[in-house]
Formats: sequence, structure tokens, C-alpha cells
Amino acid sequence: MTPAEFKARTRAFAIDVIRLVRGLPRTFVSAHIAHQLLRCGTSQAGNYRAACRARSKADFIAKMGIVKEELDESLFWFDLLVSSKEPVPSDDVKRLWAEADELLAMTVQSIRTARGGSR
Repeated sequence: MTPAEFKARTRAFAIDVIRLVRGLPRTFVSAHIAHQLLRCGTSQAGNYRAACRARSKADFIAKMGIVKEELDESLFWFDLLVSSKEPVPSDDVKRLWAEADELLAMTVQSIRTARGGSR
């Protein structure tokens, strides 16, 4: 996958997270989870854009580490949302959960490649 394709995919994921959050029920629990999910689910795209403009390999690896953290946190909030038994659009959550998992795997592999295969 090219950097442009990955950039488009992270952006699409961010937009889908926004749409999911808009559709969540207006409960105290959902509002808290929605806020956290909105933050990490959208920031991963911005951080990937920053990684594409990295000034060095070390800078790229550091910025991709942030992308990894934000995607991992998104997975946590998807899990918590489902486990909390809040009434949520489960098909959308499952699809986004799977996409976050794929994006995370690709991010981890990109970091490994940039490091020269270590770790």
C-alpha cells in the first residue's frame, strides 16, 4: 500500500468514527466513550499525515508510534463500548473494529520495516 493510499484509508476511518459517534445514544456512558473514541479515532489520521512529513527515520518511527497508540486506544474503546452493553450499531462497530485492527497491523509492520526489521 502506498503512503497516499494509507493516508486515504486513515482519513476514511476517521470519518467513519465521526459518523459512528454521532449515532451513539445520548447517555452519560456513551458520551464519555464517544469523546475518547472521537479523539483517538480521528487523531491517528492526523498523526499519519505528520509521519509522512517526518524529517528523519527516527522522527518517522516516533510519529508512527503515536499512530500505533491511537489505533490501539481506538480498539480499547470499541471493546469497552460493546462490553458496556450500550445500545450501539453493532455492524458499524464490528466493521470499524476490524478496520482499526488492520490499520494497526500495517502500522506495526511499517515501524518494523523502518527500524530494519528489529523488534
